[in-house]
Amino acid sequence: MTEQIGSQGGSGPVPPVDRRQSQAAAAIARGAGRVLRAHGMAYIAELPLANGRRADITGLSPSGELWIIEIKSGIEDFRSDLKWPEYREFCDRLYFAVAPGFPADIIPLDTGLIIADRYGGEIARSAPSAALPARRRRAMHLRFARAAALRLAATIDPDPETRAQLLDI
Repeated sequence: MTEQIGSQGGSGPVPPVDRRQSQAAAAIARGAGRVLRAHGMAYIAELPLANGRRADITGLSPSGELWIIEIKSGIEDFRSDLKWPEYREFCDRLYFAVAPGFPADIIPLDTGLIIADRYGGEIARSAPSAALPARRRRAMHLRFARAAALRLAATIDPDPETRAQLLDI
């Protein structure tokens, strides 16, 4: 069963612009974010993790469950990425988000799959749950909360240097 989400309008939290992203990746991220919001989740983009990696999107459910969504804009992007298994230790569920037409059969079956474009998306395959240990969960909740709060503070600080420092977390 798939869950279709999205509309051509709408508003909501806007992740910080990641100038490293292609337009295709940005469109997938936007749609994946809408999927998370439709499931009652808060999310932020580019969350730094304790291992030095950055999760493309991290979602937080009302019950405290953490999802990491890895955006893949094409087959070559997927095949050249060797870092995604390192995200498992920081989430309860790991998903890949890809554009319509991406060959779903190359995505590992032990991860979830979101098909998304700039207007919305659907969960094509739910990710299996692997509950985080309590200490790791608490650390991730704090990391998520601090990143979100600092990014919000950056939106109201008029000083460009201070804003840059707040966004560089």
